[in-house]
Amino acid sequence: MSAGQAAAQAVAATSSAATAAAPASASPDGALPAITVKGKAEALPGDYAPTYAGGQVARGADYGVLGKQDNLDMPFSVTSYTSQLIEDQQARTLADVVANDPAVRSAFGFGNFSQEFIVRGFPLDGDDIALNGLYGIVPRQLVMTEALERVDVFKGANSFVEGVPPSSSGVGGGIDLQLKRADDKPLTRVTFSGTASGEVGTHVDVGRRFGSRDQFGIRVNSAVGGGETSIDGEHRRDAMTSVSLDYRGDKLRLYGDFIYQRERITDGRSVVYVGGNSIPAVPSPSYNYSQAWNYSTLEDTIGMVRAEYDFLPGWTAYASAGVHHDNEGGQYESPTFVSPTSTTGYRLGVPYKADGVAGEAGVRGRFATGQVTHRISAGVSISHLNTYSAYSMSSTFPTSLYDTPQVPLPATAFAGGNLSNPGLTSTTLMRSAAIADTLGLLNDRVLLTAGARYQKLHVDDFGYTGAVSSIYDQSATTPVFGLVVKPWQHVSFYVNRTEALSQGGQAPNTARNANQVLSPYRSRQVEAGVKYDANRYGASFAMYQIDQPSAYVDPTTNIYGTNGDQRHRGIEASVYGEPIKGVRLIAGGTVIDARLRGTQGGLDDGNEPIGVPRYLFTLNGEWDIPELKGVTLMGRATYTSKQYLDAANQLSIAPWTRFDVGARYRRKVFGHETELRAMVLNVANHAYWSSALGGYLTQGAPRTVMLSLSTDF
Repeated sequence: MSAGQAAAQAVAATSSAATAAAPASASPDGALPAITVKGKAEALPGDYAPTYAGGQVARGADYGVLGKQDNLDMPFSVTSYTSQLIEDQQARTLADVVANDPAVRSAFGFGNFSQEFIVRGFPLDGDDIALNGLYGIVPRQLVMTEALERVDVFKGANSFVEGVPPSSSGVGGGIDLQLKRADDKPLTRVTFSGTASGEVGTHVDVGRRFGSRDQFGIRVNSAVGGGETSIDGEHRRDAMTSVSLDYRGDKLRLYGDFIYQRERITDGRSVVYVGGNSIPAVPSPSYNYSQAWNYSTLEDTIGMVRAEYDFLPGWTAYASAGVHHDNEGGQYESPTFVSPTSTTGYRLGVPYKADGVAGEAGVRGRFATGQVTHRISAGVSISHLNTYSAYSMSSTFPTSLYDTPQVPLPATAFAGGNLSNPGLTSTTLMRSAAIADTLGLLNDRVLLTAGARYQKLHVDDFGYTGAVSSIYDQSATTPVFGLVVKPWQHVSFYVNRTEALSQGGQAPNTARNANQVLSPYRSRQVEAGVKYDANRYGASFAMYQIDQPSAYVDPTTNIYGTNGDQRHRGIEASVYGEPIKGVRLIAGGTVIDARLRGTQGGLDDGNEPIGVPRYLFTLNGEWDIPELKGVTLMGRATYTSKQYLDAANQLSIAPWTRFDVGARYRRKVFGHETELRAMVLNVANHAYWSSALGGYLTQGAPRTVMLSLSTDF
């Protein structure tokens, strides 16, 4: 049989099950072995990987250009948290979800209330989170959780998997959000929620399928809430509506999503800057050192479409696109602490708008050549983001972290741009093309992945007058290599070598190479680990090293270049699922040895980077009480070791441990499944600085008591 005949027979076959025909051996005349198409069709948009017992952590994830895959088959470290966990823990923001991960911590962004994430010790900006695999279309400051089905946390350098994000962060990992889809089972769920401090809210979740074969689906989520938070005087209001539509045909699948989200934070407690030689004592957990006029309004509108088509058995083509409009406004004030009697603040008003467009297209398929199977992935992606901004700033005024005087809204002392109609301040265009092949040997017990992504980064920055201030136009190719060995059914060992790209710097005017633009920084990672999946529970262990370049002007040559780096060596261990019937865990620990190397003049060589804790531990446990049917108790302990606030390692915040407790009771009430939940965060009301990321302090939230009641109709 010729290779062409074998392929033709495979195409004509109607089965898409992952079973392969016996490969043809080479003919006596030296002809090549037969190529046999094999594999299963691309997973449906609403088909997510199965979960471990309890339904809070999935056994697979979306690996970007590589598609939806079982974790055991992939040479990377990914943890996927589900909507079940979001409901069980009443997680209201993305930070509440990833609080369960021992490799991730969160903090506030620079000067406002946006959420930043620290993955393997490196910052991940809110701008650089993906939505259904697309960058540039996620709300950049706060993400409400009601419309989320999965939160995939990718740990490690991942520029190959999904490309370079708009802000070039995410050297230590990334986060991809997957939206809810209509399930086969009809759903009408109403949830009432509240906190002891005075917040109340309602969430309605409705899903239906229609058609002769249930080929049409719709999922609608709508939530509204607000009130005073557990921080004195701080008020939040939020509203969100999402609509997801999908069509599931024999070969064609279509879906579309619309999301509208609006949030307002008034008198919000912000970060604290340190201008002296000492760390301020932590104020009372609920004390608010903000000004009453401090506020932020966030409004996001998102639309997405996607199509998938199985053009051959085991082969799928896909294309998706999304748009995002962001409209923000606010008056911000963050105190700068020098001493208990010398603390200042200033007002900063920032209107901000952004328009993002993103898209991707590609093909995935499976076939065999002789005894070797192949999983081919190829795709292109693009993201384009325009940002518009202006500012008005006051002079400084005296304030205090402990006895805060309220001052009238300060007058403007400095301003830039048009406050009523902000002008264009930056344009970011990211384009890439990727291809990879996963070769399977010994009945897919050995999987070798090799690939590369070509990426072009173009960034234009504009001054508030509209003049171009800088242009960045560079490209690079990032390779990826991964090996998985599965000696036993439930165990896989893996290694990978991958990279993260970020925008290179520009030499200052004082350097010999003034205004020279550097090539993209390549952060290189090597990682090795082992995964265990026993269906009901799983575990993982990983060791890694990530080297991130740093640039400065060499004092000897006066040349600006990548003269140093920041090296992170780490060990991670995790367990999730139900190792004992009725007892569930999401637990683990991380040890990071992070060092600065080749610093300017060698002054900080060997020091630890800013905001990187050495030890992180999380223990989250649940127990279904046998004697009380439907009752579940929950407890979580989170430990983070000390963090330095400066590169000289002269200032540091103390280690902290936070304890959370909760309970759930589920039963039928008048024939309807009903669940009552209670959760207490920071049950000891411990006062602590939670993060030094960015060289400023984020205070941990005070004790927060949350209640919710859900009923399925």
